[in-house]
Amino acid sequence: MIFILLGPPGAGKGTYSEKLIKFYKIPQISTGDILRAAVKQGTELGKQAKDYMDKGLLVPDEIIVGIIEDRIKEPDCKNGFLLDGFPRTVAQADALEFIFNKNNLKLNAVIDFTVREDILYKRLTGRRLCKNCGANYNIFTLPPKKEGVCDRCGSELYQRDDDKEEVIAKRLSVYKSQTEPLIDYYKKRGLLKSIDASEGTIDEIVQKIIDILK
Repeated sequence: MIFILLGPPGAGKGTYSEKLIKFYKIPQISTGDILRAAVKQGTELGKQAKDYMDKGLLVPDEIIVGIIEDRIKEPDCKNGFLLDGFPRTVAQADALEFIFNKNNLKLNAVIDFTVREDILYKRLTGRRLCKNCGANYNIFTLPPKKEGVCDRCGSELYQRDDDKEEVIAKRLSVYKSQTEPLIDYYKKRGLLKSIDASEGTIDEIVQKIIDILK
């Protein structure tokens, strides 16, 4: 099973991914995670990426695509994988299609999460992360038992800078201009499946995804 999760910031992609990779027993491939891993491992592409990251610049598509291609060839991807955060643009989607054709891989589906904007703001401004273990909380919908403290490890929770209200409008604007065109891109290929993630529990939405992928 190979599929992509699309959706604006705050749609819940990371939360649903955690459940889906356990259900399908496949790895989640997140651009940020594999970039950091490649840099840590000191691969050739990782070294190139580090040069850009150290300068605060965006890593070019060709480097990201190369790192993704290396990652999907690893043994844990033999039964499939979930792509989260990639592709972000039509150019990246074209490059991914080329990689899949070259490696005889088939993309099963692209799940697009639609969420009302007022709910996105609530989810993003309410999100809190654990400084130690990375656990996710939301002060409105999934609060910790003790305010500001992680249930799992007791460490301090914090709000990401890009989850502050003044930044969210910019993030949503970038998503609409760069990533929303992928909806039409995959719709034309007959791969797009849309899910309204505005309402329902996490488990209910995950079950909808599983039903769609059957």
